[in-house]
Amino acid sequence: MFKKLLLGLVTAVIAVSCGAKSEEKPVENQKLIIGVSPVPHQELVELVKDDLKAEGVDLEIVVFNDYVQPNLQLKDKSIDANFFQHIPYMNEFGKENNIEMVSVGAIHVEPLKGYSATIKSKEELKDGDEVLIPNDPTNRGRALILLDAEGIIKLKDKTKLDSDISDIVENPKNLKLTALNSEQISPRLSEVALAIINTNNALAGGITKDKVVFVEGKDSPYANIITVLKGNENDERVKKLVKALQSDKVKKFIEEKYDGEVVPAF
Repeated sequence: MFKKLLLGLVTAVIAVSCGAKSEEKPVENQKLIIGVSPVPHQELVELVKDDLKAEGVDLEIVVFNDYVQPNLQLKDKSIDANFFQHIPYMNEFGKENNIEMVSVGAIHVEPLKGYSATIKSKEELKDGDEVLIPNDPTNRGRALILLDAEGIIKLKDKTKLDSDISDIVENPKNLKLTALNSEQISPRLSEVALAIINTNNALAGGITKDKVVFVEGKDSPYANIITVLKGNENDERVKKLVKALQSDKVKKFIEEKYDGEVVPAF
């Protein structure tokens, strides 16, 4: 009987000691570094930062103003994930730069749009007008396919996602198509008749909805995704990030904040 009491006492002391030790050294949050574009990506991850902290993830946000560094820094592991691109761009960039990347979740779609500071409809385009489009292979092809869908040009193959200006077979108004880095297009909108601009760049450039001439269809496959290096798909920190971003809270924020400029993809 005495031995049983002694054993119980020792067990209780150990349990109390372990509990005290646990209280003295709380588990620290795990850091997760994510690279994002300014709008709307940064705004969305900022929205869930405190939620992730409560889940044990300390989110560090690095903002990029280009579409190259977020993937290069993912490759050299300066960041753990990024949020700025869609799957066609990720695949093309990965192939060209020998980076094995995967999507771990779609968050939103930014419909590609044709904007103008001078015309209200595509019918107002005049012979020889200049049109700006993105110059990276994926968004360039996407822009050309949009122009084809609007009947402004005709492509050799409108299903070819990496179409180039040389693939145009009909250009009735002899439009001058100029390809620029995506972030350079918004500031030049007033200089041209029409510009095809990614929504995040239009938002960042303060271009308002009244300058929209036409919009990509809502069935666009170009959802913006959370990207990680292949092999990191099951990282618990990343899973928590995706869950937080695919929440009702974020969906409501997107619908109320962006008024159709950005739409949820989950």
